[in-house]
Amino acid sequence: MNLSFEVLQVLDAIDRTGTFASAAETLHKVPSSLTYLVQKLELDLGVTLFDRTGRRATLTHAGRVVVEEGRRLLAAAEDLECKAKRIQHGWESELRIAIDEIVPFELLWEHVETFYQLKLNTRLHLSTEVLGGSWDALLTRRADLIVGAAGDPPAIPNLMAKPIGSLRHVFVVAPHHPLASAKEPLTMDVVASHRAVAIGDTSRKLAPRTIALSANQDYLTVPTLEAKLAAQIKGLGVGTIPECLAVEPLLRGELVKKEVIGMRDVTHFYLAWRDDETGRALRWWVEQLDRPDLIDDVAQQRMLNG
Repeated sequence: MNLSFEVLQVLDAIDRTGTFASAAETLHKVPSSLTYLVQKLELDLGVTLFDRTGRRATLTHAGRVVVEEGRRLLAAAEDLECKAKRIQHGWESELRIAIDEIVPFELLWEHVETFYQLKLNTRLHLSTEVLGGSWDALLTRRADLIVGAAGDPPAIPNLMAKPIGSLRHVFVVAPHHPLASAKEPLTMDVVASHRAVAIGDTSRKLAPRTIALSANQDYLTVPTLEAKLAAQIKGLGVGTIPECLAVEPLLRGELVKKEVIGMRDVTHFYLAWRDDETGRALRWWVEQLDRPDLIDDVAQQRMLNG
């Protein structure tokens, strides 16, 4: 290979300063060494890089292409060096954070902004998971940190899980749904005779989780909590909804709350990661989000958003 980072730095300096002499001074070299490197490269490539008819060293078209592409290579090399140094000192080059569908992104933007102010060049990758999908993302290593993983933690090697709060769920139906006028408390058998609305679990390896579904019950699968709420308001099915999301529709008469015997009404949430891969960026995020009342903020944010 005829090109080297040294000669690319020389070409860059000559173009920026305008002369071989000024470039040599900038690079702390003698002008003759720069002349030799450039002439050798021109000979090796079989192209003329500089028009030497004037006082200033003017790039030819071929020279301009080499210099501009060379600057990209130099920038990439410098970035690689920085990444290697950051990794050596414990800062990850990329951090993948999976957020349960219940957690609104609004709760994270302030932390994202503060993290970027540290100027670490750690690339953040944010994704959304549903139900057991959050745990599954950690197990399959498509996420380094999960925020708001629902339900009991599964058996994952080196798992660290911190409780961050819980949400109460209410069983609701549309006012025109047959269960709206049914005598309370409802039994699970009565509920199971009607179509439910369920959010699709995003698990790939772990068994999918469901909330308040009975065996052989017909159900409509939707991708988000908002879609589940809308489907139940339309009477397309029944099911539990986080109370913070149901408050406004209940007040407006769009939904009716019903008591169901034996139906779980509280879900616990966790902040979780694997302690065998804990870098400094991950530890920083854990410090920001390790709060036992974090889900309380989630509930308030959800209520504010209606």
